[in-house]
Amino acid sequence: MRDKIKNSKRWVVKVGSSLVTNNGRGLDLAAIEDWAGQLVTMQKNGIQVVLVSSGAVAEGVARLGLNSRPKQVQLQQAAAAVGQMGLVQAYESCFMRQGVHAAQILLTHDDLSDRTRYLNARSTLTTLLGMGVVPVVNENDTVATAELCFGDNDTLAALVANLVNADVVVILTDQDGLFDADPRSNSAAKLINAASAVDGSLSAMAGKGSSLGRGGMMTKLSAARLAARSGTNTVIANGHEKQVLLRLLQGETIGTLLEADNEPVTARKQWLASQLSLKGKLVLDAGAVKVLRNSGRSLLAVGIREVSGKFNRGEVVSCVDESGAEIARGLVNYGEDEIERIKGRSSGEIESLLGYAGEEEIIHRDNLILSE
Repeated sequence: MRDKIKNSKRWVVKVGSSLVTNNGRGLDLAAIEDWAGQLVTMQKNGIQVVLVSSGAVAEGVARLGLNSRPKQVQLQQAAAAVGQMGLVQAYESCFMRQGVHAAQILLTHDDLSDRTRYLNARSTLTTLLGMGVVPVVNENDTVATAELCFGDNDTLAALVANLVNADVVVILTDQDGLFDADPRSNSAAKLINAASAVDGSLSAMAGKGSSLGRGGMMTKLSAARLAARSGTNTVIANGHEKQVLLRLLQGETIGTLLEADNEPVTARKQWLASQLSLKGKLVLDAGAVKVLRNSGRSLLAVGIREVSGKFNRGEVVSCVDESGAEIARGLVNYGEDEIERIKGRSSGEIESLLGYAGEEEIIHRDNLILSE
């Protein structure tokens, strides 16, 4: 069962506030150094990793000398602004000592719900991963409002997993995993080693979170269900466990594995097909049709003969052959006016035709689903 984790190649690792901060007394630099070392070792073993880290508000609370996490949104935003400086500095220093570059990515949930911003974020993250950089993602708490009250980085980790087509999400917390009762109040509680991410009975077993963060076990279950929609498996494990990430990579049974019911490719196709409506149409020549059907490659401008409809970057269009039969659907990297100008031309001509260097692909293969 743990072979699903052992054989995975792209991870999203989320670290909670209770782990990043030293019981509310600032950042736990030794712990951050340890996780950075594990992530770099994973990279050396061919695993691409994205780190989602909480802790900005908690670090800001410590730096500002506040007694507890403030309830007023403006104070939370101020604490996040102060704390984010220390958080990113800590990660930057730790990864640099390992000889690896890190990148700061601040997102709100809106960035992942708007299609254009979704594609922009996806392009940035996949480019960084391809360059061997570790993206360090956090919610942009300094400008978020409702997110600060209701959002959490567990959910953000699941959304990022969908964004980058991750195989697994590892949520590190201060608990050993999901128990059948709250282990802090019930000594007889038993750890659940594995379950389906969509098992509704698990919600009754979740307890409350810590005072430092926003989430609890309930948000982790919700995140696992969200990740499972894209075929991503989730592990909830104790971040204090020695070398926890590397042991999970070896297939060791640690924490709780919440399994997705679908394989990633199937689930992603279902998500694209069911959630998004068609905004336009691209008529492809015979060569492009053959490439899409038989080679599983991206759609390039050179294979497009006609464009119809009104659509923007990030919206879904239908790809049809010259007889009108639908071949595929996908998220476009350009609006209809731009595609009209570059259709039938090579990717190398895009910059001169549009005046800027955009994506080589009109629709990337990861954002394209073949019609049945």
